[in-house]
Amino acid sequence: MKILAGSPRPLGAHWDGAGTNFALFSAHATAVELCLYDASGQVEQSRLRLPEKSQDVWHGYVPGVQPGSCYGYRVHGPWEPQAGHRFNAHKLLLDPYATRLQGGFAWHETHFAWSPSDPRQDLAMDARDNAAWMPKAVVCSRPEWCNNAVTHRVPWHQTVIYETHVRGFTRRHPGVPEAQRGRFAGLAQPAVIDYLKALGVTTVELLPVHAFIDEYHLHEKGLRNYWGYNTLSWFAPHAGYMNGSDPAEFREMVDRFHQAGLEVILDVVYNHSCEGNHLGPTVSLRGIDNLSYYQLQSGDPRFYVNDSGCGNTLNVRHPRVLQLITDSLRYWAGAMGVDGFRFDLATVMGRQAQGFDRNAAFFQVLAQDPLLSSCKLIAEPWDVGPGGYQLGRFPPHWSEWNDRYRDTVRRYWRGDPGQLPELARRLHGSGDLFEHEGRRPRASINFITSHDGFTLRDLVSYRQRHNEANGEDNNDGHRENLSGNLGVEGPTADPHIDALRWRQQRNFLATLAVSQGVPMLLAGDERGRSQQGNNNAYCQDNALNWVDWEDEREEVAELLHFTRRLLALRRQFPVLQAYRYRHKPGDPHSEGIQWLNPEGRSMREEHWHEHHNQLLGYLLTEPAGEGGLPARHLLVVFNAAERAQTFRLPLAPAQDWYLFADTARNLRPGPTDCLAPGAELSLEARSLQILVNGTAPALASVSLQHLAYFEEEA
Repeated sequence: MKILAGSPRPLGAHWDGAGTNFALFSAHATAVELCLYDASGQVEQSRLRLPEKSQDVWHGYVPGVQPGSCYGYRVHGPWEPQAGHRFNAHKLLLDPYATRLQGGFAWHETHFAWSPSDPRQDLAMDARDNAAWMPKAVVCSRPEWCNNAVTHRVPWHQTVIYETHVRGFTRRHPGVPEAQRGRFAGLAQPAVIDYLKALGVTTVELLPVHAFIDEYHLHEKGLRNYWGYNTLSWFAPHAGYMNGSDPAEFREMVDRFHQAGLEVILDVVYNHSCEGNHLGPTVSLRGIDNLSYYQLQSGDPRFYVNDSGCGNTLNVRHPRVLQLITDSLRYWAGAMGVDGFRFDLATVMGRQAQGFDRNAAFFQVLAQDPLLSSCKLIAEPWDVGPGGYQLGRFPPHWSEWNDRYRDTVRRYWRGDPGQLPELARRLHGSGDLFEHEGRRPRASINFITSHDGFTLRDLVSYRQRHNEANGEDNNDGHRENLSGNLGVEGPTADPHIDALRWRQQRNFLATLAVSQGVPMLLAGDERGRSQQGNNNAYCQDNALNWVDWEDEREEVAELLHFTRRLLALRRQFPVLQAYRYRHKPGDPHSEGIQWLNPEGRSMREEHWHEHHNQLLGYLLTEPAGEGGLPARHLLVVFNAAERAQTFRLPLAPAQDWYLFADTARNLRPGPTDCLAPGAELSLEARSLQILVNGTAPALASVSLQHLAYFEEEA
């Protein structure tokens, strides 16, 4: 086959109807070989040197190479680990711009570019070929839907996020055909979408869907990487989530979600790759240009900067690495139509030589990009590097996972004293952290649980982690979980403790639903899903992680119903969907927040310092609307104490209060749940009550019996 000069742009493999242009960035390579394979990816048919290098991009055009052709690269250059160079042309490398892969990755010792038999370890080069165990990149045609980008449909202040896993959510779902379970096609099934719509969420956040591999130490233990934070390719969907290898399967799922009015957000990992530390495999970036793609230790470039805690850190400050990341984001937002991204260990993306900088090039590029600036951008605002905790310091158009919210709400319902001032700040949308430079409550992604840690059921059932199944002697995962087992570690036959655990789950869910900011639910928490105390279940691809859809316990059905009602309440009361930070109202026609003491009066300074007080009233005012509709009020009363307490309803407003929820009774209100201003509420130990006041359509019924309006919405 002949090869022509071709073009350095765009990067990757691009078919023009007559042939394919190949372009690969490597600043320090001395030569690049293109290896062409048959459609199966098993038989190498040609090996051609890319003839040109322009602006550090090696490129060539091969007439006649059609979509479906498979390829890989062998990159020549110096083997000088102590200088940061790890070129080894014996290793077949994956194109970082590949959008489709053929064949799976299989662990084999030939993936290591250094010789394991040599006492010098990574200083000695290994000459064995790894091609038989490597997936191959596939030349693709540009699909018709490639420019059909769909921007997000849900305003931030109305957003309710549901964090879930492609495989775990559908693996046991009886409404999903067996062949589709655990795959994108399974998530797109009507039974799944109907469930999400009925639940009341607006936005599904998927754990990593980029192609990933198992870590070597998991392979040795016979375990699997379940979460997916070990990226092999930032453009190709993970093969295990597809029936074939066509990326259209992912796009079809996104389109189904959009048709149902749901958004899709991807959890993305651009802080590190699957190649690990200096003893890791060489499968792509390391062999293409180690010195450019990774941050290396300035005093000894043989070793990697490890701000990710996963062995290496991508060199986001390098223009070509930044381009790789932003090109990947544009592909998923444009060609694949996703609505936003949650960035794993996002501090890495803004860390400069002098530390974290919210004006780093990465943030500026996204802010000015016409497509990416319209996406929802969420930061996990920490990493393990120096100065890694940056909550509240990301650019104004970003939102951030708020672990201060998580920890405060956990401490409060665990019964820790002195939590009221901090609880009020978190209920308010964490204005102390975010209310600057025009930031809104949407900056705070409120969550009680996430994939990383205990599930909600385990949070109220275990005091200690139980990660023995991970094979690390229970030394992995967070040691402190701010959890409580209510007297028994793990499952219990004690009906009193079990009932209290279900009540605590309702308390957490209700608190999340009434907080200012953006709520995020962990999939399965609304069903009491347990991981048996494992708080680091990243390597458990089994029933421990999969949602159990056939749990027929009455308590499960009640918790699911309760969650639906809470999210229906949030939809029907705009005062719960904070567009801006609310403060104490100046008149009856303004919206705001008031904090009430047990007497139903405004909290004074001394009340906040009553260390052992665990009773708080949270009053939200929704101003009068058009057409003469009066103001509406929503009151939430929190009692985290281990004893029953009383709370007096405020005298103003003058209308009656109707009880919407009582977590102690898992209440469905009836005709007796109408209370006059000034009436005394009795709150059971560790319970929460929600009351509404006003005559808007949602309160038209005198008794609100069965709350028909809300039930229809749910």
